[in-house]
Amino acid sequence: MKFRAPPDGVLRLVRLDAMTAIFDRRSGATHLVAEAVPTILAALAKGEADVAALAHRLGTDERLALSARLNELATTGLVERV
Repeated sequence: MKFRAPPDGVLRLVRLDAMTAIFDRRSGATHLVAEAVPTILAALAKGEADVAALAHRLGTDERLALSARLNELATTGLVERV
């Protein structure tokens, strides 16, 4: 399964110390996320990817944790499954 970031301009990210607020213009929802999420979104902005490819982009071997995080983000609508 592959994942992709929403189109440009859909999400508005605002850094708040160790957290980031993400406003989703489609749903009107605001999400407070940990520091890893903006990094994942930035990596997905380079193009859709499966867990292995995204782990490579991020320079990590933590595929199980990354997979869990991607599924959480898909459930909230911050990334899409393709």
